[in-house]
Formats: sequence, structure tokens, C-alpha cells
Amino acid sequence: MHATHEVFNQPEPLVGYNLFETNPPLKDALRLNAPQLNTAALQALGAELGAPAMQTHARLANVHTPQLRSHDRFGRRIDQVEFHPSYHALMSAAVDAGLHGTPWAGQSGSPHMLRAAGFMLFTELEPSILCPISMTYAATPALRRNEAIYAEWGPRLTSRAYDPVLKPYGQKLGVTMGMGMTEKQGGSDVRTNTTQAVPDGSDAWGQRYRLTGHKWFFSAPMCDAFLVLAQAPAGLSCFFLPRVLPDGSLNPLYIQRLKDKLGNKANASSEVEFVQATAWLVGEEGRGVPQILEMGTMTRLDCALGTSGLMRQALTLALHHTRQRQAFGKRLVEHDLMRNVLTDLAIESEAACALSIRLARAFDHQNEAHEQLMARLLTPIAKFWICKRGSYFAQEAMECLGGNGYVEEGGEGVMARIYREMPVNSIWEGAGNIMALDLLRALRKGDVANALAAELLPAKGMHAALDRLAQSLPQRVEAMASEIEARRLAQDVALAVQAALLAQSAPAEVFAAFCDSRLAGNWGHTFGSLGADTAFDKILQRALPA
Repeated sequence: MHATHEVFNQPEPLVGYNLFETNPPLKDALRLNAPQLNTAALQALGAELGAPAMQTHARLANVHTPQLRSHDRFGRRIDQVEFHPSYHALMSAAVDAGLHGTPWAGQSGSPHMLRAAGFMLFTELEPSILCPISMTYAATPALRRNEAIYAEWGPRLTSRAYDPVLKPYGQKLGVTMGMGMTEKQGGSDVRTNTTQAVPDGSDAWGQRYRLTGHKWFFSAPMCDAFLVLAQAPAGLSCFFLPRVLPDGSLNPLYIQRLKDKLGNKANASSEVEFVQATAWLVGEEGRGVPQILEMGTMTRLDCALGTSGLMRQALTLALHHTRQRQAFGKRLVEHDLMRNVLTDLAIESEAACALSIRLARAFDHQNEAHEQLMARLLTPIAKFWICKRGSYFAQEAMECLGGNGYVEEGGEGVMARIYREMPVNSIWEGAGNIMALDLLRALRKGDVANALAAELLPAKGMHAALDRLAQSLPQRVEAMASEIEARRLAQDVALAVQAALLAQSAPAEVFAAFCDSRLAGNWGHTFGSLGADTAFDKILQRALPA
């Protein structure tokens, strides 16, 4: 072999490792928020997701993207989407882990946090197949407003059996659900929806309607049923729309095309038309928006969790690469500039993880007044801030790999996939301005100022910059009436809560570096501008034990 063909100074693939066991920040966040949580399932899931076979499935599911088959070879309309077998392997693993329904299956012991941690781990492997998983999680409790349908569908929605075949629900052990809200003329302004719902009598499932209209973004169209919005006589209402009707016939839901997206490639996002499609009312007619907001709260949690997971994987890839790759006589990670960048990314990743798991804790304790307020307050804040940081984070992590990170092949091609995936969590379920408006709505419900002060109290006196910020926030919360500064408030609350959480779950070095940089101003306008007195080596060793 010619000497120029010899391969050297290239990192070994990152395979065969346990995603949970090698993640001290996640383990410590769980220890703070749920000290009695049994993490055995997360240990097993972490080992499964780090296996070479699962990484191959993740790659193939993105390379061989979903294909629309609108008609069969005889010209009959079938409206089905074909997926690569690796997509189904990943879906089966996610369902088997309970990521779609653990909290609704009657499991005790912090089920939302257990599920949140598993969701973050799975996102590190492959995020886009989790769209139907997330929607099933969010739609299931809303479906309880139609007791008859929930009685039949509920057990299948929490089942850990995955069945991708399009057939009547009664023939399936497990089902998934999607949601259809967005229309071309409105986007987040769902009140402008034009899909019409005409009463069509009633049956064992309650009030039945015929829906006619067009949904502009309709993710995961091969789910077994959907919760959709349509204009009923009394106003915008929520409806249950199955793909296959109880008599075994296909509901007239026509898939017009699949979206060609920047990322999120393994997931089929579509445009659909309803032509006299049969659907059943869920909840009260005219009360569709509050129900959608309730479901949106849960999917927004998943946006924060998903971005946190992507951050973690990007950081892991960057550390793995720089610990092996050499330049200018030593490993990349031994260069001071690279250590600064990697340490800064590690701090950002841990702070995102801490805030995401804290939000999941609020979902586990909705019988407590403080946790109800925290769920309202932290959902838009976590979704806004963590997802906003994601794309910037991924770009910097990609730069740690140089050109290797920009290619779309091999293990390092995952970094390019992460970069393309990052914006979806910021856009989906309400972009930044919508989250800022949701924050303003949350401030008008209950004594949020005192609840926030109580949340920050455990870190009082631990850092002067945090004390100053914590002292100013309650007054700003009470005075906030205009949207012009809502984004700034969301940012500052996010940073204060992240700092308070790190004070309780992270080593002193991580907490000090976070406060010095993010709160005290010892930081520039880009990652890698931490102060020279930062405990670089200790923070990097914590981020990914060698």
C-alpha cells in the first residue's frame, strides 16, 4: 500500500458505550430532583443506545427517508408512508422504553422524570423518530375528555408494543397518536384555522362530525389517530380523528405531500386534506384552544429535553474527537484555546440538562401549588432559552471537529445531523416570540414572583452575581406588562434558575464558572471566552469521564 494511503491521526469511532453511565450531569440532576428514583431502566437504555447496531439504525433511518405512496399499483388511493426498517427498529425501541406513555401507565416513582431522562438519552441517538413518541405522550391525557374513546384507546396508547401496520385499532396491541393544528394561513395563530367541522350525529364515542379542510404541517401521518383543531358551530374545537374507522374503512385523510425539511429527516412531516373525514368531539365545543395549550405544554417540555440531549451528544462527540486528534505536537484537548471552548460547552450542556430535568419534576408534582406555578413559568422559559442556545452550541461543537464535523458520513457525520436538527425544537410548538408571550400569560396566573424567589432561595449567598439577579427578578416579574422586554426576562429567569440548580447538583467548579461567565460578565460573545481561573480540567473530566 502506498504511504499516502496510510490512515493515522483519526479518532476511533464512538461506539459501544453507555450513554447514561458516562453522563454525570444527568445522574446528578436526577439525584437532586428525585433522590429515590430507580435508574436501572436508564442504565439498560443507555447501554442499548450506545451499541453499534442502534447507531447503524439511526444512520439508515436518516439516509433512507420516508416515501409517500399515495396510490397502489391499481390506482386505488392508499395514502401510506413507507419507512426504512431501521425507522421501525428505532420506534420499537422507544416504545419499549415507555417514552410515549410511562407517566400515564400508572407507574409510581417520578414517572415524568424517568421518562424525561430516557427521552434525552434517546435523542442523543436519533431525535427525529421521537416526534410521534412526543405527540402520543402529549395527546393521551387530553383524550380523557372523551371517556368512551379513552376507555378503548387508553390501554393501547400506554402499551409497550409497537405495531406500524395501518389497520383497525382493535387489532393492535399498541397505537400512536399525532396532532394536526397548523394551517397555511395561520401558523401559531390557530384561531384563524378554516377547517370546518359539521355535526354528523352521535354514537358510542359521543358527538360525531365531518371535517373538511387542509393542514399545512401534519407530522407523523402514519400514526393511528390524531387530535386536530377545526371550526365547529360553537367555535374552534378539538377532535379525535382516526386513520382507520371502526368499520375498517380508511378515513378520507389524504396526504398531499411530504415536507422536504432542513433536518428531522427520519420523521415524515406532511400536508394533508380532510374531505368529509369522520371525527369525534373531545371536550367541549368551542374550547379547542385551551386543550391545545395543555398539550403544547408537554410537547414544549420535550423540545427542551430534546435540545438538551442533542447538546449532550454534540459535546460528547467533540470531547471524543479532541482527546484523540493531534495538531501542533499534542492532542487538541491539550491546547488551552480548545480546553476553553470545550469547558464552556460542557457548562452550557449541564445547565440545559439541569433546567430540563427540573421542569420534568414539576410535571410529577402537579398536586402541589408551587410545582403548578413552576410548570407554568419554566415551560416557556426552558423551551425558549435552551432551544435558542442549541444551534449556536451545535455550530461551535462542530467546529471542534473541523471539516470532519461537516461531512455527512460515518460516526462524525452525526455532528452534521445534530446541527441540522437543532432549529426544529426552537421552531416547533411555538418559536421564540410565542414562548415570550406565553411567559407573560404565566405571570398573570398566581403569585409567580414569590414562587420564583422560593425556587432561587437554596442558592442565596453562594455567588454575588446570582444574588443580585435573584433580588431583581421578583420586582421585574410583578412589573412585566409589556411584551417588548419579555425575551430579556425569559433569558434572565432561565439563567437564574439554571444557576440555582447547579448550586445544588453540580460541583463548585461548574457552579462558579457558570455564574462568573453567564451572570458576572467574565465572558465574551462566543463560546470559549471563559476566564483564565476557570477549573478547566475538572469540568472536562466531569463532562465525559475519560
